[in-house]
Amino acid sequence: MNSAIVRALLVRGMLAGLGAAVPALVFAYLVGEGPVDAAIAFESAHSHEHGEELVSRTVQSTAGLATGVLVFGVAIGGIAALAFCFALGRLGRLSVRATAALTALAGFLMVYLVPMLKYPADPPAVGDPDTIGQRTALFFLMIVLTVLLGTAAVLLGRRLTPRWGVGNASVAAGLAFVAAVTVAMVFLPSGDAVPKDFPATDLWEFRLASIGIQAVLWAGFGLLFGYLAERALQRRPVSGHVTAPAA
Repeated sequence: MNSAIVRALLVRGMLAGLGAAVPALVFAYLVGEGPVDAAIAFESAHSHEHGEELVSRTVQSTAGLATGVLVFGVAIGGIAALAFCFALGRLGRLSVRATAALTALAGFLMVYLVPMLKYPADPPAVGDPDTIGQRTALFFLMIVLTVLLGTAAVLLGRRLTPRWGVGNASVAAGLAFVAAVTVAMVFLPSGDAVPKDFPATDLWEFRLASIGIQAVLWAGFGLLFGYLAERALQRRPVSGHVTAPAA
């Protein structure tokens, strides 16, 4: 795949990420802001420090939220587009749209869902602020480990396929990935900083909303990018590993 096509797909990936961030933003505002308000109310009721807010809650829940989600969508879209360029034609006879969907699913699992099992999202304004840096570093370390282990599992599956067949090789690679991730989770330190008296219902609703935002974002990206990538590759046929786009 030449650099011009990679560049075209990168731009389309960023546009798809931006487009997918719009429904994710709506979901975050309608579903996620309630648990955030509950967390802030809890912190206010249990804290003796009541300094003046640098940014009002209204701005945080509107312009701040929109900026964060949209920028994140563009960044994730660009990274996922590059992963798509690597995967296209290397996953059997999958079409362009199927490869985009699989890339989005892998991104959701490895960039968010699996790391979240070890370091679940904590509501804002809750927990020791002195440990925010440490918890953030641990979460990103878990993302890096998950991506590396996921990549290794894919390579293992490809190596085993000629001898074991696609089905058996996929199962073996999947089990190896689960085992390796489990070991990493056991040995990495805990990052839970939520107070024991924090309402369990509010915590559950916040974490469920966090999963929902990511799920909407990645699903939207898979659909939009699959369409845009298919049109781009129809205009610029790619020699080598790429299969013909599905009708």
